[in-house]
Amino acid sequence: MSEQEAASDDFSGLTSFVFYTIIVHPCTAWILKPGRFERKKSIMYAIAFLAGLAAIKTGMEIHERGPNNYSLLGVTRDSSPLEIKRAYRKLSVQLHPDKNDAPDAADQFHIVNQAYDVLMDLELREVYNKFGKEGIDQNKRYSETQFLMEAGIFYVSWGVMAFLLTMGKKSGSARDWTLTGLIVMLVVEVMVMTSLTNPLPSSIFPTLTEADLVRMLHSLFPAFMNGCRSMGAYMYVDLDAQLRQLLLALQEQNQDILLVLRDVQIGVQNVQAGGGGGGPRLAASTSDMPVMTAGSSQSATATGKLKELQARLHHSNGTVAQAVTSLKQEQKSSGIGFYGMILGYIVISYLFS
Repeated sequence: MSEQEAASDDFSGLTSFVFYTIIVHPCTAWILKPGRFERKKSIMYAIAFLAGLAAIKTGMEIHERGPNNYSLLGVTRDSSPLEIKRAYRKLSVQLHPDKNDAPDAADQFHIVNQAYDVLMDLELREVYNKFGKEGIDQNKRYSETQFLMEAGIFYVSWGVMAFLLTMGKKSGSARDWTLTGLIVMLVVEVMVMTSLTNPLPSSIFPTLTEADLVRMLHSLFPAFMNGCRSMGAYMYVDLDAQLRQLLLALQEQNQDILLVLRDVQIGVQNVQAGGGGGGPRLAASTSDMPVMTAGSSQSATATGKLKELQARLHHSNGTVAQAVTSLKQEQKSSGIGFYGMILGYIVISYLFS
């Protein structure tokens, strides 16, 4: 892209960044606030809100920029010079100032003429596809060194900004997602700009040029980055806290076992003392036991103590099992995210190879 176009894209990206950071990010945080909706509904609402807003904003930017030369003439990237000439003749009859009373007919006719001149010249057409109208105005030609410098400035700037905005323990996943998206966007841009032909399927995107695709990616990245920030903070799971919870549960279980075993030992000692006829010894032992009602006399026996031990172990094991299950689920989700990242790279490489 040209310097003017790159500066315009940088300003537009900065404006989008401010918009998403100051307005969209707090709104997304409000949707994702714990307790406001169910977890699944909160995620769905937030994704729908971010995607809809990004689509609207990008659509407004595209509409403000206006249609490209292919859309103006009603042709596609694969149209032959003969098809382009036929489309131009049809439009020129409709828009010619002598036959059209519209106040902007002359301007529209001039724009169509310019689009026709560019698309009929194979060299200018290639420049237009790669660099847009600004490339035509500045007689732009593809230079690998200049392209790498411009792309390096853009991606390094946004990479540093994304890293600074996702610092902290809770933003680890958001940082991984954001930098992964940035790398994927860089790979796509390099493949598109270095390819001799447009790799996009003309059956799906008949008029989309390489310059339009790159501009759209640059426009969508601020929305993607702030969406990752919001979703990453919401979906963050503190593994250290879960480990502490597991250790506390194990400690509590150990204390329960020791207390119940101590009670069982005291009960056995009381039974032995009673069988041996040692009154004072029994009295000394029973003075350490808790006072029990008649309904709870069964728990004073060795069998009752073992049942109590089993009940406490069952409760403690449930707490430990819950903590372990949470850890396993988090490890599984992390693995799914990692393999999903690899799959994304494979798909992107296959589509643009």
